[in-house]
Amino acid sequence: MTMTDFGEILKNVGEFGRFQKTLVFILCFLSFFNAFHMFGQVFMGISVPHHCNTDWILEKGPNLTEEVQLNLTIPRNEYGSYEQCLMYAPVDWDIESIQRSGLNSTSVCQNGWVYDTSQQKSTLVTEFNLVCHRKQQADISQAIYMLGLLIGSVIFGPLGDRIGRRPVILISILLMLAFGVGAAFVTEFYVYTILRCVVGIAMSGVLINNLVLVAEWVGSSHRAYATITGHVCFAVGQMVLAGLGYGIRNWRLLQIVCSAPTGLLFFYFWLLPESPRWLLTKGKNERAKKLLQKAASFNKQKLSEELLSKLQEDKRTKPGSMIDLFRRPNLRKITLVMSFVWFVNSLVYYGLSLNVGSFGLDIYLTQLIFGAVEIPARLGSMFIVQICGRKLSQSMCLLLGGTVCLIITAIPKTLPVVITVLAVIGKFAIAASFSICYIYAAELFPTVIRQNGVGLCSMTARVAGIIAPLISLLDKYHPAIPMSIYGSGPVIGGLLCFLLPETRNMDLQDHTDEANGIPRSLDVTKEQLVNENHQYHELDPKEQQKSTRL
Repeated sequence: MTMTDFGEILKNVGEFGRFQKTLVFILCFLSFFNAFHMFGQVFMGISVPHHCNTDWILEKGPNLTEEVQLNLTIPRNEYGSYEQCLMYAPVDWDIESIQRSGLNSTSVCQNGWVYDTSQQKSTLVTEFNLVCHRKQQADISQAIYMLGLLIGSVIFGPLGDRIGRRPVILISILLMLAFGVGAAFVTEFYVYTILRCVVGIAMSGVLINNLVLVAEWVGSSHRAYATITGHVCFAVGQMVLAGLGYGIRNWRLLQIVCSAPTGLLFFYFWLLPESPRWLLTKGKNERAKKLLQKAASFNKQKLSEELLSKLQEDKRTKPGSMIDLFRRPNLRKITLVMSFVWFVNSLVYYGLSLNVGSFGLDIYLTQLIFGAVEIPARLGSMFIVQICGRKLSQSMCLLLGGTVCLIITAIPKTLPVVITVLAVIGKFAIAASFSICYIYAAELFPTVIRQNGVGLCSMTARVAGIIAPLISLLDKYHPAIPMSIYGSGPVIGGLLCFLLPETRNMDLQDHTDEANGIPRSLDVTKEQLVNENHQYHELDPKEQQKSTRL
């Protein structure tokens, strides 16, 4: 029995029995904690009211009240508030002269800043002075974290295909725990940024391999439910994070609370199984058989020795690489379209998320709303992919999200409620689309290069995550530019989706030649597949290449 028949074995094991449900359940804890790592800095880097430190004047008049001191030393802006980044330049006068004549010459802050810590005890902003000319460093830090996600896609996508899904998940969890907790004890902001980058690298390893491991253990009819269950837990994690951020106003303690729970997942070392599909592609048939027998037993199914004995090492299997994604025309089309779909999904998702301030609500309430919006979006996508299919669902969600963003560009700023409602609809559509593209990508790429395919898509998504905050800076040229970009990308992606094949209720492909030479259809019998495989391997190498091109 070749890998082509693995779906038949999985049916005998149980496509979504107790074993698979337990696997999805334990991986949900990881998805839940991932939200803390991904969005924790939103609350650790909250900006607080501040102004220049002007204690120099207290040497002239030690009995000045705070209000008088500010009136004498800090200019006011056009709205009547004290400037946050300007002060009156110190002079050598006595206090009476200063009060009589006043100060007129302004300068940037010369002796640091004074922060209002009545609401936030300690933040990254107050501890590392990320204000005024240093304000952009917080955005740069977030971009570097996203760069870590990109680097992780490059490293852990191919690594998962080489050493397995399970070890990469375990290594990633250990890195997230160690470097996440370590970031709470740094004394330099650049060190914090570096450690967060490593957490981002590890996060990619978790996201990619978590997705693929579930996809390769669960049958096609339940794969969407299994994958999106993890996405819902991620959304719940965002909501819980809002509560943690509200209750913990010290960034170091919040960093520990967000990172340390990952250590509770130490039991993965004993419970997390490897992918039997991956084991078979590597010729590790005995390990695959034992895993399948264990799963069947846990599912209270009987897996016959006769069926297992037909499992043979597949001689066609060679280590996959990124290059394999572009060698065959059909795979090349799938790779390019899916990469673009992931790119625009990430661009709009993070673009809208980074503009939560435009809601005009409290940041904790805003985070709660955005997390809550994702739950029905992701749950809805679970059903729509089974009813409408992957292709149509992906296209509809992208077109809806893009269209809403384009409509926002025509709404005047005087109608903030309308803009807010449209933004929530856009976030809803893009969150659903993001869940669908995870399922779709895992089903489109063959097993031997699935990690590489999903890894490449993830890489493009991370590039978009880095670009997203930069696009929002374009509003200084015209307010409609960012939303025009966020809107046009998904519309184009939604139209390109019609070039992709449908994968609903189809068994996963395992080899690159299947993706190009053998039609993916439920009507293809096992005998046809075996005959076509046999005929293909009877050809000499030149004829194989010719057959592949055809």
